[in-house]
Parts: sequence; C-alpha cells; structure tokens
Amino acid sequence: MQSLAASRATRTGVICAIAAYIMWGVAPVYFKQLQVLPAMDVLMHRIIWSAVILLMLVLALKQGPKVMAALRSRKVMQVLFFAGLLLGANWLLFIWAINNDHLLDASLGYYINPLINVFFGRLFLGEVLRPAQKVAVGLAATGVTILIVTYGQLPWIALVLAMTFSVYGLLRKKVAVDSLPGLFIETTLLLPFALIYWVGFASEHSNMLHNDWQLNALLFAAGIVTTAPLLCFTAAARRIMYSTLGFFQYIGPSIMFMLALFVYGEPFDMTKMVTFVFVWLALVVFSTDSLRAYRQQRKKLQIAREQT
Repeated sequence: MQSLAASRATRTGVICAIAAYIMWGVAPVYFKQLQVLPAMDVLMHRIIWSAVILLMLVLALKQGPKVMAALRSRKVMQVLFFAGLLLGANWLLFIWAINNDHLLDASLGYYINPLINVFFGRLFLGEVLRPAQKVAVGLAATGVTILIVTYGQLPWIALVLAMTFSVYGLLRKKVAVDSLPGLFIETTLLLPFALIYWVGFASEHSNMLHNDWQLNALLFAAGIVTTAPLLCFTAAARRIMYSTLGFFQYIGPSIMFMLALFVYGEPFDMTKMVTFVFVWLALVVFSTDSLRAYRQQRKKLQIAREQT
C-alpha cells in the first residue's frame, strides 16, 4: 500500500510539474502587454492580487487551520519569509528581463536551473548524483564559461534567475507546509511592502481609477498568472525528488526561447548559440539519464506490488 501511495504521489507531482512549466513558458506573452508599467509596478500588482486570490482559495478550501499551524512555528515563518523574498526578487528580475528584451537570457537561466537543482539536491538533501548527471552539469558549466570568456562578463540575468529559483524551491521542499498555505503566507509577508510602494512610489499607470478596463483587467490577471504555476510547482516539489524536477524544467525555457526568436526577434549571435548548444546537450544527457532512472524505479515498484 505504501508503494502504491508513493506511485500516486509521484504521478501527481509529474502532472503538476508539467503544468507549472507550460504556464511559466507562456507567461512572457502576458508580461509584454504590461510594458507601459515599470517592473516594480508589475511586481507590486503580482503580490497584491495574488494575495487576494490566495486568501479566497484558503477560505474556500478550508486551509485556515494549516495556515494557523504554520504561523505558530517561528522556524517555519522564518523560512517562508526568506522564501518570499527570493520569490519576489525572481519575479522582479524576470519581469524586467522580459520588458527589456532579455527573454533569451531568462530562457538560458531556466535552462540552467534544473542542473543547479541537481547540484543543490546533492549538496543539501543528500541526493546521490549519477555519473550522467555529473556530465550534464559539466557540459552546462562549459557553455556558461564560453559566454563569460567571449563577452568578458557573467550572464548575470540567467545566473540570478536560476539561483534564486533553485534556492526558493529548496526552501519550500525543506519546510513542512502544504503548497497553498505556504504560498499564501509568503505572499502575505510581502504584501505590506507592496502596499507601501503602491501608496508612495507607484507610477501613474498603477492608479486603477484612471486606467481603461483593459489595462485594469490585465493587472487583476497578475494574480492568476502568478499563483497558478506556483501552486503547481510547490505541489510537485513536495511529491517528487528535487533533482527530478529538472527533467521537466526544459518545457518552460523552450517556450521562452521560441518566443524570443520567432515572436519578439531578439538577437541571437554565434556565441549565444554555442552556449545554448552546450546547455541543450547537458539537458539531453540529464533527461535521458532521468528517464532511465524513472523506468527502473517504476519497475522496482511493480515488482514490489507483485510480491505483496
């Protein structure tokens, strides 16, 4: 029975991971519609309307007791506060990158992210790296090194996006809070900062009394665009191995990559192509190895069920 429950949890985690990364992949189309606003204004609306939607979900799904249990734990609240700060920083840089024509850099960051997940899984969670995973990390590092040597500077947008989101995922996996209550608390902790910014520093386009209904509808939608993939991601992170999340992460950046090249026409020179090729090779090695390991795990579970 325990093996069957674990198999069901893994299947649910896989579905949630795929859904999250597809939604993140198409998110730039939404944020491109908000280029009239500064990145900080968009972040502010993401926080505020996400908090509203999450509050309604918490009440509708009767998650209040879980929220209160988390609030009573000082350690949990500290972890969720830092997780919220990392999430806010990731959101802000992502919005800025999209609206300043750095979608390719954002795509590279999220391509690198699964390999950083593997490294963090080994470093902090004691997950053993298979030989192919080590090769994949080495290939990605080579690609980034080529970019550094050629341009003489770090691909900071890609690296910061990858690092902040990897650490966020690690923190959410370590803390014993379900996805919805945890995300609600994280967002609520950021809410006072967002409200202060709205009152004292936001641009004229954040005055919703002066906007047309189309812009206001887009601003309200920030809550849905933000919460839906995050809820799927945190649900996945608690059900499958942290390094396994990297098997699905290529979906989001692949969609971003196609949008950057064929919809928004961002420049793509030879150096960037070489870097992406190394990262893609790393993902091929990593994905092939992950698929083989996944099949082996399923086979073991099937044998265990037959013996019980």
